[in-house]
Amino acid sequence: MADQKTTNEHELLHLLETRVRQLILQDKDLQEQCRALEGRIAERDGKIEELKQQVRDVQARYDNLKVARMLELSDSDTRNARQRLNRLVRDVDKCIALLKA
Repeated sequence: MADQKTTNEHELLHLLETRVRQLILQDKDLQEQCRALEGRIAERDGKIEELKQQVRDVQARYDNLKVARMLELSDSDTRNARQRLNRLVRDVDKCIALLKA
């Protein structure tokens, strides 16, 4: 009976050692997976920052374009106003010339 108890204890001890080794291997695998996932996360974070910078650049260019268009419209409005004013001045000059005659 003592031999059977000892054998049973050895079997249980061997089973425990096997399970511990399996857990150690699983832990190593999980740590490798974790490192790989952390690397992928870091890559994605870098890509996200790069894309955010591109969005900021495009937004800045768009804002500059809007300002340029507003200035362009202002310049054409100014030109048109000057042309109208010059026409009015000529018309007034003609009227004055007619009154003097």
